[in-house]
Amino acid sequence: MVTERFLPGVPGREIEGAYNAAPGNEIQNGKFDSPESSARLAANTFGFFLSRLQELPPLPGCEDETWPATSLALEREVRLPWRSGRHPVLDALVATPSALIGIECKRFEPFRTNRVAPLSDAYWRPKWGDHMQSYERVRDRVRSEAGERYRLDAAQLFKHALALRTQVHRPEEHLGSGLRPILLYVYAEPEAWPNTGEPVDHRAIADHREEIEAFAEDVSQDEVRFVGLSYRKLLAEWRKSASPDVRKHAEAVLYWFAP
Repeated sequence: MVTERFLPGVPGREIEGAYNAAPGNEIQNGKFDSPESSARLAANTFGFFLSRLQELPPLPGCEDETWPATSLALEREVRLPWRSGRHPVLDALVATPSALIGIECKRFEPFRTNRVAPLSDAYWRPKWGDHMQSYERVRDRVRSEAGERYRLDAAQLFKHALALRTQVHRPEEHLGSGLRPILLYVYAEPEAWPNTGEPVDHRAIADHREEIEAFAEDVSQDEVRFVGLSYRKLLAEWRKSASPDVRKHAEAVLYWFAP
């Protein structure tokens, strides 16, 4: 049985608790229940594994890490190296014995009109070590191109990368210390807008793919590995799982969300 919010096997009460405890209030403000909600797609896709962590298949692009996963959290705040201000919130955070994988998910957002948002001066503090120079060039470009329109939110990805880098360099008692940081960008390519039925612009989809590829190339030598992954590729891999429950879940996500 499918509820209004969650697919079969997805622990809805646990997920609602995670979202209610996180910044953003996506459930209380109604965003989670929007037919365009990126959060609901992400929560249903990855939340299935909260109660069956050992069944989470190696994530495409991260197969060379050590699996299975050791932890999974949804809507997880990952802090930057200062106390004040806002800190990035990742749709999911997966730890394996070798890596800390922060997952940022998109659904319809790249196909709306987006402008590059300015970054605060705090991001120019010398806090990132010697192996984040390409991300720092992304940061500089974001400042110089503030107000321009892009499909990929490079400013958000830059913040997530720096937060992951900070997390793996924290003391040993913190999750992720000493692990390899990976930023996994999982994106949908929906065919139509849910409220109007209008087709999503194919040129916008192609532009988004090109920007993902360019971003990945730009930061390929830095400490935080960036991986772009479509929902369709992710679910195609899950449909090959040895677990019938995982295969069934992948089919349900495809059917109900058409990502």
